[in-house]
Amino acid sequence: MSDVWPNEIKLVRATQTLEIEFDDGTHIALPAEYLRVESPSAEVQGHGGGPKQLVAGKRSVAIVAVEPVGNYAVRLRFDDGHDTGLYSWSYLHLLGREQDKRWAEYLERLDAAGARRDPATSRA
Repeated sequence: MSDVWPNEIKLVRATQTLEIEFDDGTHIALPAEYLRVESPSAEVQGHGGGPKQLVAGKRSVAIVAVEPVGNYAVRLRFDDGHDTGLYSWSYLHLLGREQDKRWAEYLERLDAAGARRDPATSRA
């Protein structure tokens, strides 16, 4: 669906959720962690058609900035330094539609890899 357009985009800092209302009536709330692990960047999606990378340890990641890119996308800057993904309106709409399915698949991949949502803690 490439012809969706956001009427409103709001970062709710208290819950680290990006809320978007689209012109088709869809309202979505996307948590920062979900947006980070589903980043459209090559780092996450794979370089040159390679396999999608598993991004672990992002439970407490925060969005520090939402920057418009032309009339078609936003760049999200995360507090872990990640800022290379351009989230098009259609990709954000897709993430909203497929949130339950994608999140369940992500949790399964974490479990299969023995990885965690929480950042690694150092032990002294």
